[in-house]
Amino acid sequence: MSAAAVRAAVGRFLDAAAIDCGVVAVACSGGADSLALAEATGHHAAGHHAAGHHGGLAVHGLVVDHGLQPASAEVAARAADQLAAMGCAKTQVLAVNVPAGANLEAAARAARYAALAAARPHPDALVLLGHTLDDQAETVLLGLGRGSGPRSIAGMRELDPPWARPLLGVRRAGTRAACAQLGLTPWDDPHNTDPRFRRARLRAEVMPLLEDVLAGGVAPALARTAAQLRDDCDALDALATDLLARATTAGTLSVAVLAKAPAAVRRRAIRRWLLDAGVAELSDAHLRAVDALVDPARWRGQGAVALPGHLDAGRTGGHLVISRR
Repeated sequence: MSAAAVRAAVGRFLDAAAIDCGVVAVACSGGADSLALAEATGHHAAGHHAAGHHGGLAVHGLVVDHGLQPASAEVAARAADQLAAMGCAKTQVLAVNVPAGANLEAAARAARYAALAAARPHPDALVLLGHTLDDQAETVLLGLGRGSGPRSIAGMRELDPPWARPLLGVRRAGTRAACAQLGLTPWDDPHNTDPRFRRARLRAEVMPLLEDVLAGGVAPALARTAAQLRDDCDALDALATDLLARATTAGTLSVAVLAKAPAAVRRRAIRRWLLDAGVAELSDAHLRAVDALVDPARWRGQGAVALPGHLDAGRTGGHLVISRR
C-alpha cells in the first residue's frame, strides 16, 4: 500500500494544482523521499498521457550536487540515471558552490534552492520537493527552538510557488517502504545522521524521546499544529495587506492609520513594508523596534531604527519613512 499511498498523494496534488504550462520539475537527491516522489510523479504523468489529456504532462528531473562529500558527483549522476529510467523527459545535474561558514546547512539550502529555481523548465513550472510529514514536524520543532514566531512554527506550505510539497501528509517510513516495493534503491545521505547538524540530532535524538515520553503521535500532532497556525497566519496576513494599502502614501506609512490596528496585524504590515523596501535579514528585534515608533504605549520621540542593508526607519511628520544611511 505504500507505493499506492505516495502515488495517490502526488496525484491529488497535481490534479488540484491544474498545471497549465504542461511541465513540472522534480528535485531528487537520490534519497528515499525524493525517489518515491519522482516515481509517483512519473506514474501520474504517464497516466495523464494514457488518458489522452490535451498537452500531457512532462516531468524534468533536477539533481543538485553540493560537492560536500566524497564521490558526490557519482551520487548525483546515479540519481540522474534513476530519474531517466523512470521516464523523465529531461534530467539535469546542478553543481553548486556552498560557501564555507558557520551554518553549513543554511548555506547548502540557499545554494540548492537558488539552483533549482534557475533550472526550472518553464517560468511557471513548479519544483516538487520530497518533504514529508516527519520533515514538517522537525521544522516546527526547530522554529519553536529558535523562538521564530508563528510564521516559522507554521512550517512548510504544500504549495508555495515555485515550490511544491505533495508528500507533507506522508510519513518518511512510507516513502522508504514505497521504494522497497517498487525495487528502487535509495541513497542514504551520511549528513542525515551526522550529529554536527541540528536537524540530524533532532531526528535521531529529540523526536524518539518525545514519542516515548508523550506515548506516540508527536509528528502528526506537530504537523496539525503547523496547519492550524498557517490558517491563522493567512487570516492575519490578509488583514495586514488591507492595512498596508490604507496606510501607504508615496512609499511612507501613516502612523495614525497603523496605530489603530491590533499589534499582530500592524507588525505584519510593517514587516511587509520593510521587506518590500529591501531590508534584508529582518529580525524580530528590528521589527519590534520599528513598531515602537508607532505603538502609542512605546512612542517616546525616539530616533530612527538602524536596519540591515544600511537603511534607517524613522518617524517624520506622522509617517514612517525609510532612508539610506
